[in-house]
Amino acid sequence: MDFRARIEWMMRVGLLVFILAAAAFLSAVTTIRIAIRSREVAMPNLAGKSAADAQDILNRLRLGLQVADRVYDARPAGSIVRQSPPPGLEVKEGQTAHVVVSLGPMRVTVPALEGSSLRSARIALLQAGLQLGEISSPYLDGTPSDAVLMQTPRPGVQAPSPRVDVLAPQGPRPGGFVMPFFIGLNEADAQRALTSAGVQGIKITPVPAMQWPVGTVIEQSPAPGARLSADGPAEIKVAEPAAPNESHGGNT
Repeated sequence: MDFRARIEWMMRVGLLVFILAAAAFLSAVTTIRIAIRSREVAMPNLAGKSAADAQDILNRLRLGLQVADRVYDARPAGSIVRQSPPPGLEVKEGQTAHVVVSLGPMRVTVPALEGSSLRSARIALLQAGLQLGEISSPYLDGTPSDAVLMQTPRPGVQAPSPRVDVLAPQGPRPGGFVMPFFIGLNEADAQRALTSAGVQGIKITPVPAMQWPVGTVIEQSPAPGARLSADGPAEIKVAEPAAPNESHGGNT
């Protein structure tokens, strides 16, 4: 076999090896895709089924079940009201379905809570088989603090859910103080202004600052214009003399 024939033979062998390797690679990729796809299942529809039946269905599909919440509903007690992920969605084996289970229809009359304290309202709800829901507590002038002003649902109706939301104001808004611009003022003047406004939590922090006169306010918190309650806290930083080694640059 001459040199040219040998080269052609080697090229044909190399091409054949390449084709076989490519075919093996594509076969492996296809096998992996089929294996991955085979581990995916469609999420079944669990609505209306009992938790036990839903658990059996999911077990056969190698899926899990977790009860996320229980609510009063027209469906029989113990049946599933809703689920996540939704039915029909392709999920991987081992995925957990989170479900909301019905407590059955509620036949409880909402008690009257308006005018009572939050503590009394909570006790009344517990005695009725209900619980306190969202508590809104804004500042309202002319209202007592920690007393229920409004409730949802209204008293006397059949409770659609176990939670009753209430509006319980905190009473009148406490006195406030708008933080002035203190930077550049004397420490005594700034502290006098805060004290006369009724601010109690005042912190004075000395800070070495050669460029400022001693006792001058160089920083403040909160910033000027911010609202500050009587409890504070407020901090003003005042210039103090620099240490001797700082004022002389460390030279002897």
